[in-house]
Amino acid sequence: MTDRVRLARFADGGRSFYALLGPAGQDLDPPRIRELGADPFVSGLAEALQNASGPDRSVAGLTWLPPCAPSKIVAVGRNFGAHIAEMQSAAPSEPLLFLKPPSALLPHGGIIRLPGASQRVDFEGELGVVIGRAARSIPEARALEHVLGYTCVNDVTARDLQKKDGQFTRAKGFDTFCPVGPCIATGLDPAALAIETRVNGERRQSSPLSLMIFGVARLVSYVSQVMTLLPGDLIACGTPEGVGPLRPGDEVTVSIPGIGRLTSQVAGPEGR
Repeated sequence: MTDRVRLARFADGGRSFYALLGPAGQDLDPPRIRELGADPFVSGLAEALQNASGPDRSVAGLTWLPPCAPSKIVAVGRNFGAHIAEMQSAAPSEPLLFLKPPSALLPHGGIIRLPGASQRVDFEGELGVVIGRAARSIPEARALEHVLGYTCVNDVTARDLQKKDGQFTRAKGFDTFCPVGPCIATGLDPAALAIETRVNGERRQSSPLSLMIFGVARLVSYVSQVMTLLPGDLIACGTPEGVGPLRPGDEVTVSIPGIGRLTSQVAGPEGR
């Protein structure tokens, strides 16, 4: 198994860089980091870690960025039985895929903007799988070899538009509708983890990830039969039960042990 490290990406003025975060559960406020001298998606993780440079520093004054820059965000619907029941939907016989545009990405600490076109926008806490090696038509038994690590995702959804349109593109695709972060954690077994979503400190979702109908290896293999997965691509694995609406002024946090906490503020459309 890959060593357990946490990789985050930051902007400092006009440049961006990857850095190592300390272990989850030992976060300082603000956390401290050590800058990597190479991009792990270009040079590979081992070389990037070997080129870690400089002393530890605080993230104060830095801007969090999404921890990967995917060419595509592949999301999975109806992957938890209890969520299927709460949505009164039918269970799929194979993974149900849809795409979110990269323009929907939002970093840790960002602001989810509720669009004027929707009267009901929901949170959906999910596990994100970050691809580290290109994958095309790979067998399930080798799928995890192509995974760099895992992150937290909030698959924000305009629920009323989803029902109105009968498909997911508009409802899932607004700018800021894909918070991701705070980092990529390597060396984890996702089946041993649990996910939790809180709104204004109140727990709304809590589930073992082992309850996913289709596990990570199956999803990576399945998606790779349809489209080539490239380094940095993101798969959002579906949400457990407990989804609900967001309102201006809310704070929503998706957390997974070993990865950390992805927190977003909620506001109305810009200019309102």
